[in-house]
Amino acid sequence: MRFVYFVVQQFDFKMKAVPLPPALFTLNRERLAQKLLPRSLALFNANDIMPTNADGSMGHLQNADLFYLTGVHQEETILLLAPDAFDPTQREILFVRQPNEHLAIWEGHKLTQAAATGVSGIKHVKWLSEFPAIFRSLMCELENVYLNSNEHARADVTVEMRDARFVRDCQKQFPLHRYQRLAPLMHELRSVKSAAEIDAIQAACDLTGRGFARVLKFVKPGVNEAEVEAEFAHEFIRHKGAFAYPPIVASGANNNILHYTQNDQICKKGELLLLDVAAGLGNYMSDLTRTIPISGRFTRRQKQVYTAVLRVLRLMTRAMVPGKTTKDLRSECEALLAEECVGLGLLKPSQLKKSTPENPAVRPYFMHGVAHPLGLDVHDVTYNHLKISPGWVLTCEPAIYIKEEGFGVRLENTVLVTEDGQLDLMAHIPIEADEIEALMRRR
Repeated sequence: MRFVYFVVQQFDFKMKAVPLPPALFTLNRERLAQKLLPRSLALFNANDIMPTNADGSMGHLQNADLFYLTGVHQEETILLLAPDAFDPTQREILFVRQPNEHLAIWEGHKLTQAAATGVSGIKHVKWLSEFPAIFRSLMCELENVYLNSNEHARADVTVEMRDARFVRDCQKQFPLHRYQRLAPLMHELRSVKSAAEIDAIQAACDLTGRGFARVLKFVKPGVNEAEVEAEFAHEFIRHKGAFAYPPIVASGANNNILHYTQNDQICKKGELLLLDVAAGLGNYMSDLTRTIPISGRFTRRQKQVYTAVLRVLRLMTRAMVPGKTTKDLRSECEALLAEECVGLGLLKPSQLKKSTPENPAVRPYFMHGVAHPLGLDVHDVTYNHLKISPGWVLTCEPAIYIKEEGFGVRLENTVLVTEDGQLDLMAHIPIEADEIEALMRRR
């Protein structure tokens, strides 16, 4: 699954808070501090609340790096780390909005200093009004300044965010400091998940499974894609979750639209329904795709293609080992799917011989990657050159799209890479064709 632009009225990223142990965020800050140069200051800003139209605004989506280090969901929050500061009370400071009666009436609860300490494990919590003086004092004392930006390779940065404004203003006010990038450090740190993070991702996967089980009982000819989306929403929201990304509920020929989010067509007898829908829970995400028969039974041809994709998913899950890159996985997946396409009569052996890495023969039937990191973001931060290591959580999502036959099949699970192999965090969610059919018959 890949993020694309969407209409705000259709989707809200806002996650409900699910408590995580403060020790997780303390450990994350310690790991980052070890990577900073001597006499350094690192600063993280909360995300802006984005406007819509008139006086509307979107729900607040916390900056994932800030959440990773603090566990704080609140807007206008700043984290300042200065491990070598002369004053011990200034080595780790969290700045939050000061609660008042007006905010309480209009926006509700805001963190007290004690509550912010309880969530983050940070002892020294200040009000935002104190930030300018403390920041200037530390800038005058220290030499290296680490600032943040969105360095995801596929990010579409068209709106100037709070981080960008802060970088500009900081460099204008303090032009003689040595500036460093936080993104490479955060990408490296966030790629390897701790035990608490894995538990959080597993909880999101479990909630996704409950949503899928509900939908298997609901889908039949005549229901609308929007109604299917609503079944997922009901299950996710009642457990304090939310959609991890704009849901894809694609029936019939819509199977072949990779980022279909229209979700408003009638599900027809004999067609397949591709469901790329998963839950986010407490800021940690999952990612799942299933392709099911709307009538409750696959046709012979649909089952052939389905079984081929499932075989590749099993093989590619085992191929996710330390030392490889996601590019390596894509090349391996393309080779496996190409062989399956020969067996399905979609490609000829002679076409495979002419295949090149730049123009693989299977591309008309499989045109995207097979794996991406997952965590606080559905497409979690990393760099393409980084090699998989134990603790990475990845998706595995092979597919075969047959436009000329009017259907496609994509399957996807969330997988943890360990030193001893792979752990499929969605192994309990039905995926075998016979099991899907049996569960749908029970509706």
